[in-house]
Amino acid sequence: MKKKRSQASRDAVATAVTQLRGDQAHPFASIASYTPLGGGEARLYQSMREAVPILDAAITKLVRLCGGFRVRCDHREAELAEFLRTVPCGRGQRGIHNFLSAYLDSLLLYGRAIGEMVVQDGELIGICWGDVTQVQICQGASPLDITICAPDENGHMRPLPQQKLLLLTTLNPEPANPYGVSMLRSMPFLVDILLKIYKTIGTNWERAGNVRYAVVCKPGSDGFEQSGAAERAEAIAGEWSSAMQESKNGIVRDFVAVGDVSIRVIGSDGQILDSEVPVRQILEQLVARTGLPPFLLGLSWSSTERMSQQQADVLTSELWAIRRSVEPILERICQMFLRLRGDSSKLTIIWDEITLQDLLEQAHAELYRAQANAITNGE
Repeated sequence: MKKKRSQASRDAVATAVTQLRGDQAHPFASIASYTPLGGGEARLYQSMREAVPILDAAITKLVRLCGGFRVRCDHREAELAEFLRTVPCGRGQRGIHNFLSAYLDSLLLYGRAIGEMVVQDGELIGICWGDVTQVQICQGASPLDITICAPDENGHMRPLPQQKLLLLTTLNPEPANPYGVSMLRSMPFLVDILLKIYKTIGTNWERAGNVRYAVVCKPGSDGFEQSGAAERAEAIAGEWSSAMQESKNGIVRDFVAVGDVSIRVIGSDGQILDSEVPVRQILEQLVARTGLPPFLLGLSWSSTERMSQQQADVLTSELWAIRRSVEPILERICQMFLRLRGDSSKLTIIWDEITLQDLLEQAHAELYRAQANAITNGE
């Protein structure tokens, strides 16, 4: 009976009331006398991610490299694992790992992520993530407490009623405000220069594909030719335009002129700047901020084997730092599930191993470690 009730509660997640996702279908509801704090900054980060594919790839790869996890507890471990595997998280997604991927994506892009635990009839039936640009974070009664506010039906910011069901994570928060720091915060200046370079490259190639010509008619020293120079220039211009128009339609037409007429391509003698060096310098700065090795982003820069190992070690520490940021909210979700079922046992989050090095090198390291332990124990 209890199992059927649990299944019925999960099926009713669509009708459960949430605080972060309203039932408004109007896409411009936030315009009504409400301006989200940091909305311009959020739109800037979105535009940067859409404009520079390498930034989008970096965020996606960091989310995937964080990997999965499992939970170990004294009681109801199998039941908790099944819940984490099948829990609805909205937007047609199921499972805690889909929720974690969207949560980490928001955390890296905006510097903060917000979620909500959906409770109905005394059971945790769903988890959803919210839009951080539509909420504000205020300090609570004490410096250790925070209050999350969202706009009501009139557009005024009001504290959400069930603060204990909300999940909030900030990335490297500053002392001046409770908001976190986006991974892209130091990139707008460099991204602006990079986009200008690529726009210029596109303009140059467009001009190369759509050639402009300069037709110069030089009259002779004879006075008769000089007096009719204007009429000759108009005739040559008309014939040249007609020939170019027919060539666009696939008709080959010769251009015949009398006298000294020279034709050259406009801009053919102009020097095109080499963009390889400045583009690489900018990309080096952007990639350094992500913490990812260049080869993971498709950049074939020279890298020795020793440098690659060091980069993998640094990336591993970066991934563990991100994991430590979101581990408290995962513990809260699991604790809420157990507490609502009358279980107060302790739990432990066990993350999957990060495997960035070669399997052969890992085997050698384990062999050397075992040999060192054997020598130590033998002594």
